[in-house]
Amino acid sequence: MSLIARVPALAPFRIRSFRFQWPADLLASWAFEMEGVILGWFVLVSTGSVLALAVFGSLQFLGTLISPFFGMAGDRIGNRNVLLLMRLCYLGLAACLTVMFLTGLAAPGPVFVLATIIGLIRPSDITLRNLLVGETMPADYLMRAMGVSRTTADSARIVGALSGAALVAALGSGLAYVAVCGVYAVCLALTFGVGTRRLRILSEGEVALSALGALRQGLAYVWSTPVVRAVMLLAFLVNFAAYPLVGSMLAYVARDIYGMDQTGLGWLIACFAGGALTGSILVSMYGAHIRPARTMIVCTIVWLALNLVFSSVTTPLLGEAVLFVGGFFQSFCMIPMAVILLRVTKPALRGCVMGVRMLAVYGLPVGLLLSGPLIEWTGFRATGTLYSGLGIVFTILIAIWWRADLWDRAAPVNVR
Repeated sequence: MSLIARVPALAPFRIRSFRFQWPADLLASWAFEMEGVILGWFVLVSTGSVLALAVFGSLQFLGTLISPFFGMAGDRIGNRNVLLLMRLCYLGLAACLTVMFLTGLAAPGPVFVLATIIGLIRPSDITLRNLLVGETMPADYLMRAMGVSRTTADSARIVGALSGAALVAALGSGLAYVAVCGVYAVCLALTFGVGTRRLRILSEGEVALSALGALRQGLAYVWSTPVVRAVMLLAFLVNFAAYPLVGSMLAYVARDIYGMDQTGLGWLIACFAGGALTGSILVSMYGAHIRPARTMIVCTIVWLALNLVFSSVTTPLLGEAVLFVGGFFQSFCMIPMAVILLRVTKPALRGCVMGVRMLAVYGLPVGLLLSGPLIEWTGFRATGTLYSGLGIVFTILIAIWWRADLWDRAAPVNVR
């Protein structure tokens, strides 16, 4: 506790709930990355198709379509309770995959079925994490807390990717999945310690809405609030144009461009995550000194430009360096984006709006599904150039169209 008192970046750990939530989120992200490496490599090797890999990657985000309902469920029964149920499902599905790999029954068909179920649940995990942070953190800790919270996903991409690849290479997929189950079990146990206090309650004059009614209300609020609408469009854009190139498609880059095995894939993922972790740590330390909206726009453009460079690189070492720098700027894009939404959204609508925010992640499976055939027809370089170029152009258009809301130094979203 004395260290927490001395280091400003660790201030969120003064909150008891966060001391349980952070390691629980870390282990969940670790297991996600281990599963991603194990299953992604299995699909690519067993099918030999980059299109099948793209379809598998898109299935991981199928649940973005129903994410608003997870946020609304949290408003009704408590965010922690919803998160507990979700993480119990992760453990059960991982146990099924463990049995399949250990008994030799693993095949692309069953794996795709289970990946579909996982994809319906997992995308909402980040929504519930952010809601719990916004619910339990004092306002002056929020930017730091979001930066520290982001390190769970970034650091887990390093450890999870490398450990997943190493375990598969050393022990095989079955025993590697035993480790995944163990990580999920500890994650579930820690989640029980997360705070249960709910700040977003209905006032006396409000009436509880149906799920569809609440969704319509959330969508109407997003559309009628210019800064929220701009952030949502930018979130969709980066998920469509940026993440496919540094996500599931890295398995293709590792095998077909760099000639690497699954361990090499782990290193590519770890390089991007290492840059993201560095960025998240700096945000947690100095986030109070940045202008969120301006930082988000500039760093989005830089990140997309680095993706453009990465699509042309054929040397593994140089590719890893570009991925590291791209991951760094990605953090200065995504963390301010989440903070802006938590700051400007009415507390009573926060769960629904953050759920709608997850709908923007649907840009990722759309981008993946299009990138698969594009890479087969034109190659990774042409596809990466197209995606990055479109992303840069539309980011600039968003900044120009909503310049008074996003770029003006005096705008509320640029208050330090």
